Amino acid sequence: MTITYDDFAKLEIKIGTITSAVKVPEADKLIKLEVNLGEENRQIMAGIAEFFPTPEDLVGKQVPILVNLQPRKLRGYESQGMMLAADVDGKPVLLHPQQQIPDGSVVK
Repeated sequence: MTITYDDFAKLEIKIGTITSAVKVPEADKLIKLEVNLGEENRQIMAGIAEFFPTPEDLVGKQVPILVNLQPRKLRGYESQGMMLAADVDGKPVLLHPQQQIPDGSVVK
């Protein structure tokens, strides 16, 4: 399936730094992330717990966040965006800038 450039242009992706990462109790896959996006902080729910058994290891990492995704409740927590990662053989691989950049930088 292909999309138009106009469809792609609707996506707002920014770089944010993970400031907190905690496994959600009674959820096998969910980690609750707090992400600094420069001018704001967001709570993001990520289904990556089985691949990151020590969520605290994610703290300090810069990652791309889809920020204009409609918020959604997962296990009683609101997810205010989506962290983007590559899928390699069914496992998430975090994407990150090759150098430290300002939080809130726009991905184009």
